[in-house]
Amino acid sequence: MLTLVKALHTLIWAVFAGSIVVLPWAGITRRFRLAAILTALILFECGVLAVNHGRCPLTDLARHYTSESADNFDIYLPNWLARHNKTIFGSLFVAGELLVLGRWITRGDNRPR
Repeated sequence: MLTLVKALHTLIWAVFAGSIVVLPWAGITRRFRLAAILTALILFECGVLAVNHGRCPLTDLARHYTSESADNFDIYLPNWLARHNKTIFGSLFVAGELLVLGRWITRGDNRPR
């Protein structure tokens, strides 16, 4: 069961990490609807984490199947990345949002498309 939880957690992480990585591209190419969808998706995940006291609910589920305590006990990521995940991707998200906002403001008519 732990393998299944870790695989699911890794898949969900990849979707959100990928969304954060694609966000600046959406801004650079002025795909503002895509940027809005990615932002909503990422903010939804932030809300889930906030409601769960900063943890993914899958982390709590994985704890039922192991006594391991490494930062990556619940996900297939290198330990250093699991440890610094929120800092790394939080910073990338803020930078991406600032880039999107800057491109949107300098668009001219300021209507999202």
